[in-house]
Amino acid sequence: MRSLSFLIFFSIVMLIYSSVNYYLYVRGLQAFSLSQPVKRWYIVIFWTIAAMFIAGSILERTATSAFSEWIYRIGSFWLAYMLYLVMAVVLIDIVRVFNHFIHFLPPFSEIMRFRLGLIVISLVSVVVVAGHINALWINVKEIPLTIHKKVSGAPEVKILMASDIHLGALIGERREKHLLDIIRDQKPDLVLLCGDLVDGEIAPVLRKKLGRHIQEIQTPLGVYAISGNHEYIGGIDKTLPYLKSIHIRMLLDEVITLPNGIQLVGRNDHSAGRGANAPKPLAELISGIDREKPIVVMNHQPFNLQEAADAQVDLHLSGHTHNGQLWPFNYITKAMFELSWGYLKKGDTHFYVSSGYGTWGPSVRTGNRPEVVIFKLKFD
Repeated sequence: MRSLSFLIFFSIVMLIYSSVNYYLYVRGLQAFSLSQPVKRWYIVIFWTIAAMFIAGSILERTATSAFSEWIYRIGSFWLAYMLYLVMAVVLIDIVRVFNHFIHFLPPFSEIMRFRLGLIVISLVSVVVVAGHINALWINVKEIPLTIHKKVSGAPEVKILMASDIHLGALIGERREKHLLDIIRDQKPDLVLLCGDLVDGEIAPVLRKKLGRHIQEIQTPLGVYAISGNHEYIGGIDKTLPYLKSIHIRMLLDEVITLPNGIQLVGRNDHSAGRGANAPKPLAELISGIDREKPIVVMNHQPFNLQEAADAQVDLHLSGHTHNGQLWPFNYITKAMFELSWGYLKKGDTHFYVSSGYGTWGPSVRTGNRPEVVIFKLKFD
């Protein structure tokens, strides 16, 4: 049943992807009025680039290499180009429809169509390049919070949260080391990695030995991680053993008490499935917990925030949404989640959903910033 559902989903995605690319392909032919020899090159180049994301994804899974990584990289950037090209072309087509009935534009010559096509491509290129630069510029955000419970030792605790790192074909050792530099600079007491540590397929992670620098993190209270949906996309049976082999402490539906009394709850991701593999309800997971001590929950996908508020946890941390990553998808994530990004308080529970450290697909962010979040917790 699960294989059938995936096949249906994949078929729908491929139909949409192919249709959008065909639409752009036809509009490109109309805009540039190419001669026959140039048209042949256009056909070859366009469909080669359009196929690169699918081909790269398959190659990264079956025969990962530096070559397959570059195929996947080019294909990923095409996704961003495709999004903004289709938005621009649809807008132009809407104007053309109105002009058909109202005739408010002068007749377009071939040279005018050619120039308009170049302008669109240039503007989209500027947006994608700027979005790529933005995706590399990590925002370190500080949030002071007061929790009316006591801990052992110092009454102030500094927690660094990073989610959605997406180590893999596109996000590699350089970004991992940059995260390590941020952690060393901030000197937190505790580091929490809230899911999607890997991008999905484990093959490029193994090939490049990613994640090993996380072992270098030294904090008084430790480093803990939870699963996200992408750990399951790549196969949790492959991903989890590797993360454990490089000494990343995973909390999958597990509760631990830190030396200062903070009770840390790591929830398994919703992608674990149903039945025996399903994540435990939060109430069941924390049924034996000490309510007098602080409760911090890591839950990758920010669904059903009321469940955590009803359970009266103190701090609930999530990621997953990327805050849409590419505008205007942030409007979709806002419609899907009660909290798509940022801070919210429900009852006595503090919620935070991070926009994430890395990216999925193209290393491009438009309309939002990647982030690492520092919580300065004061207990009284």
